[in-house]
Amino acid sequence: MRRDVVGLALWIALCFAAAGLGSIATARGLDGWYRDLAKPAWTPPGWLFAPVWTVLYLLMAVAAWRVWLRAGLRSVAVGLFLAQLALNVGWSWLFFGLRQPGWAAAQITLLWVSILATILAFWRTDRLAAAMLWPYLAWVSFASILNVAIWRMNR
Repeated sequence: MRRDVVGLALWIALCFAAAGLGSIATARGLDGWYRDLAKPAWTPPGWLFAPVWTVLYLLMAVAAWRVWLRAGLRSVAVGLFLAQLALNVGWSWLFFGLRQPGWAAAQITLLWVSILATILAFWRTDRLAAAMLWPYLAWVSFASILNVAIWRMNR
């Protein structure tokens, strides 16, 4: 029981640490640069991103914890999860930190594929954990389209 609770706390900490690393880059790009970019009319309001990502990171953490309990840290599923988490952070640094929406559009495609691969790997271990990642994939799908639109509008 104690291992389970500590494990969950560690997965939550890891996911929110990744969120924190990404938010450092995001904060650097929001002031001026992002605000001044041409964006499609369907761009969500800025206040929406933090609550959406908070829910997504929590779902991601619980999903990873459930798979970790069943498959262990050295499983392919957990490895894929960690890879997509790194790609998630990397996107923030490419788009906001380095202000490279074109490169970020290419990278978010890798992120999308890695999330799908993680879902498929999770499905073999824990179907609920896999289902918990579908909202994340949906949001990244939307973010991908938005990223490409912003890149095309600002070339």
